[in-house]
Amino acid sequence: MAVSTRPTRRFRSVLAALTVSTALLAGACSSSTSDAPATTAASDGSFPVTVVSGPTDSGTDITIESRPQSIVSLSPSATETLWAVGAGDQVKAVDNQSDYPAGIPVTDLSGFQPNVEAILGYAPDLVIASDDMNDLVSGLQKAKVPTLLLPAATSIDDVYAQIERVAKATGHEDKGTEVVDTMRSDIDAAVASVPARQQPLTYFHELDSTLYTVTSSSFVGQIYSLFGMKSIADAAGQGDYPQLSAEFVVQANPDLIFLADSQCCGVTAESVAARPGWSGMKAVTGNQIHVLDEDLSSRWGPRVADQVKAVAAIVAQVPAA
Repeated sequence: MAVSTRPTRRFRSVLAALTVSTALLAGACSSSTSDAPATTAASDGSFPVTVVSGPTDSGTDITIESRPQSIVSLSPSATETLWAVGAGDQVKAVDNQSDYPAGIPVTDLSGFQPNVEAILGYAPDLVIASDDMNDLVSGLQKAKVPTLLLPAATSIDDVYAQIERVAKATGHEDKGTEVVDTMRSDIDAAVASVPARQQPLTYFHELDSTLYTVTSSSFVGQIYSLFGMKSIADAAGQGDYPQLSAEFVVQANPDLIFLADSQCCGVTAESVAARPGWSGMKAVTGNQIHVLDEDLSSRWGPRVADQVKAVAAIVAQVPAA
């Protein structure tokens, strides 16, 4: 059973959404700011504030001297978080992969290949990105613009911590706490709604049609683990995002198949069932091939709770063994 870990060009973009941002799957929105969703949360923070930039447990502290009024977001996850905590009216521009919520000020700025000069054209007083690419941080430091790095979350607790950081950095700490509390409650309720099983369900989460997938230890895999599920890729022993062979998947015979490549690549339950050798798999014969919202399954932000609820609804309808 062959297992490869060499990423294809397309998968490197998908992996960027999971470990940098899979926003490659997102569509573009209008760049007009006139229809941007309103935010009503009042500022509840005092400045200056110091927040961690980078990984939660090993980042660098940055100081934001005053409440930001011209924020540039280069990460779809950060964009969603900014609006969730009530800082949307402080955002001047977002990257070309951000597409939620509707009406946000989308531009042609890139989070994968950031152009410092183009970013400075929006006169930012805070830039939020997922990674320090193209010397982004040093370039903005020269212009005295603080950069808050929010790398791919490694756990749901990491998501909570990042939301709280964004809220603090923008002057909305109380709203950030409220968002996190609501997420915790929603996730706990979703997990509690699904009865425990004597035998754990197994799954194959398809990132693209070349069969890149996730293990149980990946961020996405941890969401499935809330329901006691196990990835068939765990047996591959090739990191969190291995590429499996078709033979490996067929022999593993998962109970469920989750497709995170339908919107981007047109993969359907019917096309999966038509793959050579796949028609007899449990997930196929039991009608357990499920199309996921690619944004929910790849972004780390407030809508993680929606992804947990979506998985709960799927797992709850799987017949007991």
